Amino acid sequence: MDGVIVLIDPFLFQQRTQITGLALKHRLPSIYTRSQFAEVGGLMSYGANYNDNYRRAGTFVDKILKGAKPGDIPFEQPTRYYLVINRKTANTLGIKLVNELLTRADKIIE
Repeated sequence: MDGVIVLIDPFLFQQRTQITGLALKHRLPSIYTRSQFAEVGGLMSYGANYNDNYRRAGTFVDKILKGAKPGDIPFEQPTRYYLVINRKTANTLGIKLVNELLTRADKIIE
């Protein structure tokens, strides 16, 4: 195995510190869909901002409470994805991050 990709799951999210710790212990680069994984030691994350999604969900609730039929409300997908890179983890793994990647990051954790 050369790397780890962890998709979102409530159980895995609760275990994020242990998962990122194991990836680092076994020197496996890792990418996640939630930024909280990168914040606790994962190499990077790329995914939607869930806080934005929750705020957007509030507008759906508002429409439904005002009488809209849920089936009539158009389905929406995230319009923006966020890249978070943990430079400290990259350094620990001996990964040299190219400048082009760093300039595209929304957040870099030192």
